[in-house]
Amino acid sequence: MKFNMSIFLKSICSLIFSQMLIKIFGLVYTLYITNKTGFGDKGNAIYMGGYQIYSLMLTVSSIGIPNAIAKLVAEKEVLRDYKGEKKVVYISSILFGIIAFLGSLVLYFNSTIVADYLLEIPEAEESIKMLSPAIFFVSMGAVLRGYFNGKNEFKIGAKTQVLEQILKTFFTIIFVEYISIKTSYDTKAMATAASFGTTISTIISFLYIAKMYYKEENIKVKLFYEGPSESSRYILRKIILFSFPITIGAILASLSKNIDSITIVRILKDLIGKEMALEKYGILSSKIDILIALPLSINSSVSQALIPAISERKVINDIEGVEAKIIEAIDLTFLITIPCAFGMMFYSKEIFYILFPNAKVGYELLMIASISIVFSSLVQVIGSVLQSLDKIFFPLIVSIIGIIIKFICNIFLIRIEGIYEKGAVIGNVLMAISSYIIISNFLKRNIKLKTKIMKISYGYLIISIIMIILSKFLYSILNKNFINLRANILISIVFSVIFYGFCIFFIKKIKKTFKKSETAKR
Repeated sequence: MKFNMSIFLKSICSLIFSQMLIKIFGLVYTLYITNKTGFGDKGNAIYMGGYQIYSLMLTVSSIGIPNAIAKLVAEKEVLRDYKGEKKVVYISSILFGIIAFLGSLVLYFNSTIVADYLLEIPEAEESIKMLSPAIFFVSMGAVLRGYFNGKNEFKIGAKTQVLEQILKTFFTIIFVEYISIKTSYDTKAMATAASFGTTISTIISFLYIAKMYYKEENIKVKLFYEGPSESSRYILRKIILFSFPITIGAILASLSKNIDSITIVRILKDLIGKEMALEKYGILSSKIDILIALPLSINSSVSQALIPAISERKVINDIEGVEAKIIEAIDLTFLITIPCAFGMMFYSKEIFYILFPNAKVGYELLMIASISIVFSSLVQVIGSVLQSLDKIFFPLIVSIIGIIIKFICNIFLIRIEGIYEKGAVIGNVLMAISSYIIISNFLKRNIKLKTKIMKISYGYLIISIIMIILSKFLYSILNKNFINLRANILISIVFSVIFYGFCIFFIKKIKKTFKKSETAKR
């Protein structure tokens, strides 16, 4: 049990580290194009308009497909059914390969319709065409990543994602820089070049993970499974049964961003003009969404590692092991997201000052959006728990309810004068809170945890409040005595991280010592 728990934590650490690298490199190219002459918020609106359509499939490929494959492979791994594992990958590759290939064709040949009528951003047509081939390669790579995740070899999938992001950053900067010189800073052409960089990086990363898979497949395993072998038809049925609701749930979770891309420009162009509407959508999609996605993507590492971990425990009917992993996952979620939410809320203006010196507008949106971080992360983790326990349709229902709430909020709030794009952010917050309330109540009915979910957060909340108070106090002192504003901000933020880390380490150490003394007394 201790060995498995250590594998679980190592898997999470590996995924968190990779996600941090991915977001750092992602932030580099985002900062580049946002501050690039001729690109800016308008260029982001064109690029992100096409990218949000593509990201539907990207979400499915990064969450839906790998999680479904990982669950099935993990169950085979416990039974040492290695032939079954290979069969799962083979059938999944055919199934998702056909679907993804058709998806690429449909998106490419309907790019005009999507850009003109769905997004109402005609300039995004070429960007959509450039992104469409990536759908196939992302999906095929996702199947192989799910296989490695199911075998608790998370490092391989993590390396693939990091490689893709590094290449994406490199190619985006190179292509955009080249096109800006050739076209005299044509915004549409630069946005198309950025999309082309994404596709090239996706193809290369797929080739890398495919090489790793065939290398693994050639290793002859002496251990073998003596139980009955499942037929290809039965495995296909299981893949569809598990992957369909998880995949649809992932699509619906991503739809909240597409609701913004569809509603914001469509509604605001009649109220404040198309140019201003594009800029406001560009602020939300390229700045707020990317910053909020940072803690969510890091926390998604917990969800990814949780599915195979709980699936293994469930196969051997280890109820205590399942409960222990759930509590640990929720604890890690609060550990990661609460300080992130406080930091983005109280340092939103300073973050924009450092990251977007040439496009500082929109920091107040980050203050509001930060509220959703903790609740969205909890929904991620609890959804993964329910999927691992074969309660695969309820997270789907929660996603549908959340989407409805988000859509209604956008339709009504965006129209209110003085709110506009804030309405979309408020909708995200309400969607996250309501989704958490529903999904946590369902978890309580199915699994009686020894500790209440919100009770786990108390310690992290107290430490985060003290952290922000001390950090802001330090920041005010620095501002009075030192002129360099950027240095003052960075020193205050670094202090927050060190203080929070020290407090967590100290408290965990005390708890561990206390448990040892209690055990010794018994």
